[in-house]
Amino acid sequence: MKDEKFLWGNSVSSMQTEGAFDEDGKGLSVYDIKKSTANSSDWKVAIDEYHKFNEDFDLMSNIGMNCYRFQISWSRIIPDGDGEINEEGLEYYDQYIDGLLKRGIVPVICLYHFDMPLKLANKYNGFASSHVTEAFVRFSKIVIDHFFDKVKYWLVFNEQNCTMFEEGFANSGYITGERTIENQYIIATNSLIAYAQVADYIHKFKGLQIGGMVAYQKMYPASAKPEDVAATRKAEEFINNDFLKFFTTGKRSSEVVCYMNNNGLEKIESTLVNAIDNLTNIKSDFLAFSYYYSLVIDSENIPKETAPNYFMSKGKVSNEYLKTSEYGWQIDPLGFRTTITEMYNRYNLPIFPVENGIGAKENWNGKDIIQDDYRIEYHKEHIQAMEDSINIDGAKVMGYLGWGLIDIPSSTGNMEKRYGLVYVNRGNHDLRDLRRVPKKSYYWFKHVIQTNGKELGDKDD
Repeated sequence: MKDEKFLWGNSVSSMQTEGAFDEDGKGLSVYDIKKSTANSSDWKVAIDEYHKFNEDFDLMSNIGMNCYRFQISWSRIIPDGDGEINEEGLEYYDQYIDGLLKRGIVPVICLYHFDMPLKLANKYNGFASSHVTEAFVRFSKIVIDHFFDKVKYWLVFNEQNCTMFEEGFANSGYITGERTIENQYIIATNSLIAYAQVADYIHKFKGLQIGGMVAYQKMYPASAKPEDVAATRKAEEFINNDFLKFFTTGKRSSEVVCYMNNNGLEKIESTLVNAIDNLTNIKSDFLAFSYYYSLVIDSENIPKETAPNYFMSKGKVSNEYLKTSEYGWQIDPLGFRTTITEMYNRYNLPIFPVENGIGAKENWNGKDIIQDDYRIEYHKEHIQAMEDSINIDGAKVMGYLGWGLIDIPSSTGNMEKRYGLVYVNRGNHDLRDLRRVPKKSYYWFKHVIQTNGKELGDKDD
């Protein structure tokens, strides 16, 4: 059964919510210079939560949410990434966190969610450089020192395992240079060094808890053919289990280390071992993950010399047994249950799903409530799957955080791909009035929280 203090809430990044990209001393991040396209907005305004956070917190409080996972913007605290502290940035987040605490909402801070300070990306290629690793650890310690008495739960990186596959280049501030497997492993290793140093520092503060976070990629073999099963197992080891093992034991997967040693990457592994040698407590107190869909792997699609990091992207095929969202993501609530149960069985730490949701195109006529029954169905099925992992499989789960439950631009900047229980009245190129309008799912989710997840039936009001 769930604990009475089960965390129900919302999860976001700073660049997808705050806006105010050049206000109160904030420096530029790699997102601030991205231009809009035919199907995306720029990042200068987002949903203007910088000025509207009290309104948004009231919406969360009214629905009964008791947790909010958000990001502290690196370039709002240290405008150029490695220079002087911007006190106005710290003061802003003081007001922000105080606003959450006043409403009984537990703050969960994520320290990095892909928006590398622009100077560090241009000059050092982001986390490809050990200098950037050191600058990030310095930034993290500044934030921890300032907020340790207000915030118990911390995440170092959002979806840190993305550094092990293609998305890791863009997510780490990598601007120029060849995207080689060596550079991939350098970025991933530097991120692990940063995680370890920050985790060790957090554990010096009594009562603080740190969680390693991955984008969990649940995978199934395309058939019972041994080659499909073997390729799927190896892909999961490199993409999911490698970092989860590090978060819980301080050591990487032996299979990954063996691959590095066999492919001229042994010095990169040595760098990690040496960097964490004198640290005393780097293990996670809980494990966090995002989950949106599952994957199927067909080994015949994977070229012979492909690195295991890329088995997922090369081998992915459609799953004929699952429904698919309008954005091509296959809906698999049972995979969500399996993910929670597998993680808990393997690592025996509390599990925290901190991102889950479905994106859809929606239009508001300015008057009637948006009937987003598909969103209700998605969350209902996934919450039930989570309940089954707890009550039937015996997993210990801390909470359930939906992704972007007040509409925000998607990871590609598409405001029309909406995840929210609350509609934000803006498009990709028209800011309109940014009005917040609860959808049908808002009232349904309010009842779910009121019953602590015991009643998942439809509620219109």
